[in-house]
Amino acid sequence: MSNSSSLTHFLLLAVTDRRELQLLHFWLFLAISLAALLANGLILSAVACDHHLHTPMYFLLLNLSLTDLGCICTIVPKAMHNSLWDTTTISYMGCAAQLFFFVFFLGVEYFLLTIMCYDRYVAICKPLHYGTLLGSRACAHMAAAAWATGFLNSLLHTANTFSLPLCQGNALGQFFCEIPAILKLSCSQSYVRELGLIGVSDCLGFGCFVFIAFSYVQIFRAVLRIPSQQGRHKAFSTCLPHLTVLSLFVSTAIFAYLKPPTMSSPSLDLALSVLYSVLPPALNPLIYSLRNQELKDAIRKMMTG
Repeated sequence: MSNSSSLTHFLLLAVTDRRELQLLHFWLFLAISLAALLANGLILSAVACDHHLHTPMYFLLLNLSLTDLGCICTIVPKAMHNSLWDTTTISYMGCAAQLFFFVFFLGVEYFLLTIMCYDRYVAICKPLHYGTLLGSRACAHMAAAAWATGFLNSLLHTANTFSLPLCQGNALGQFFCEIPAILKLSCSQSYVRELGLIGVSDCLGFGCFVFIAFSYVQIFRAVLRIPSQQGRHKAFSTCLPHLTVLSLFVSTAIFAYLKPPTMSSPSLDLALSVLYSVLPPALNPLIYSLRNQELKDAIRKMMTG
């Protein structure tokens, strides 16, 4: 039995014991991370360089790409290092830093997706008031609020989680540091405070989800009232990338954390954690680029000079 004051490192979950599969995992994560870095980097450069994209929607997309890059750079490098060098250790401070940045970027991404939903709602349901409700200053303030709220939320969770006494060893049942895995190592009844904090965060997240659901109900009602089929198609096409990214983000996270205990197994938990922590940041820029002609034109113009 170890105490948290004497812990110097944690043991992460090994993807596999076979050396060939470890190397395959390394190359797979390397390909995903390079694809995510390239795609998100192109979006950041295109939005920053093309003055036609200096609008609230693309400003929020730029912030979303920053959070995607943050998620990838927080989780993937350590997993690649452990697979390449056949190790599972992570230092105590390294684990705390990884948990802080992962919760931070994940929270900011969810808040940004909520703001982007509001952007689509105003653009479709209240187009005459778009400049008033979502001017450059209002958009910057909302984005800043998302980053500040994500920072505060992550700071509280990290400080609270690592203040708990840990007396169940140091082996985490996950390939990166996350709150549920660390709570399993805490002493009995010592994690009630953190569960309360998680409950508050869940209420905030559920409130955002209700707002998103209500907004899309209003959006679909407004779109269906558009007389021309071309107009309806154009309105739907502006919402589809956001709805796809949001569904991918929320569905994988909910299933990973709320699945029945009978379905839990190390291999399934590992696959689900990859789905909600690694794949969305890599797929988000692809989803937005495929359905957005303005963004594709800006990227093409930037690459061809």
